[in-house]
Amino acid sequence: MTDPYRIENAPELLTPALAIYPAIVDSNIAATLRLLGGDANRWRPHVKTAKLGFIMRRMAERGVAQAKCSTTLELAAACDAGIADVLLAYPVVGANAARVREIAEQHRGARISVLVENPAQVAAWKNTGIGIFIDVNPGMDRTGIEQDRLHGILDIARAVDSAGLEFRGLHYYDGHISAHDLQEREAQAHRGYDRLMQIAAEMTRAGFHVGEVITSGTPAFPCAASYAPFRSAEFVHRVSPGTVVYCDMTSPTQLPAEWGYQPAAVVVATVVSHPKADYLTCDAGHKAVSADAGLPTCEVIGRPDLAPLKPSEEHLPIKVNGGMRPEIGEALYLVPRHVCPTVNNFDDALIVEGNRVVGVERVTARGHERAMRR
Repeated sequence: MTDPYRIENAPELLTPALAIYPAIVDSNIAATLRLLGGDANRWRPHVKTAKLGFIMRRMAERGVAQAKCSTTLELAAACDAGIADVLLAYPVVGANAARVREIAEQHRGARISVLVENPAQVAAWKNTGIGIFIDVNPGMDRTGIEQDRLHGILDIARAVDSAGLEFRGLHYYDGHISAHDLQEREAQAHRGYDRLMQIAAEMTRAGFHVGEVITSGTPAFPCAASYAPFRSAEFVHRVSPGTVVYCDMTSPTQLPAEWGYQPAAVVVATVVSHPKADYLTCDAGHKAVSADAGLPTCEVIGRPDLAPLKPSEEHLPIKVNGGMRPEIGEALYLVPRHVCPTVNNFDDALIVEGNRVVGVERVTARGHERAMRR
């Protein structure tokens, strides 16, 4: 059987290189939509993973009309790609807020929203037409108003109403829920969702329309899919996994195998040294494959006997445990432990179809915009 990741013209490539396989991307998108009953309206993917306008357009063409993002560059890229409804799911103030207002002016056909976690933040968005989601802290303790502060949540909603802005709903990112055991993860997530349903009900009783509730990155996605009250709620519930578009080394521990997800973005590296017996080094250090999620930073496709060790900036040493050691000059295909920042390491991505590179696409939303815009 043909190895779907092998690139026939690999010796012609400058490495390390990011390779993306559109057929597998399409399969992962289809798997996500299948789990959502075929309803693309239930998915608001975080495009910090996709990063490429090429992939965002592919998602939009398959009916994914809404997304969320973390940077103004991602916001602009998503709007340019034709995603009609984009939430900047990151607290922005000062010049960053001004840039969001500028992007909203440039993309008047798109529905753009932001997060707030206190009444004072609302003033930055007056007279803009930008929608407002209240960011609720589910216990991750990264951003948002604590979920037990119901009166504070209602005060924010009142401030939104007083400012004449559109209150769109609640954002509840439970990214801290990542237990390896799915039943344990599900029990923890469902307790949080029970509390979230209570908040939404109290807001409705207070006269506020909760139009949308957003939950669940990739680890909590199965938990949201199994939470029955979301399916009968008066609000639109959307999940926001982004990693599922490409998947990575952690995906098999987070997503049931029968769902059919596969890695769609890999780093192509070249063996450059045999420093001692049963060792090799390839050119995929942490400037290529992100090391933020710990060790090992990746795994080698088709070679479970190769154990990646601690990388340096340009070097990735690998221990050979019993199999044949790859020759110097041989290509290795690496699945990152954390694909999102790995994609962000590259200016361009190779597009691979039928075991050949058929194009090169810019990683459109890589990094951040220039700090000074004048």
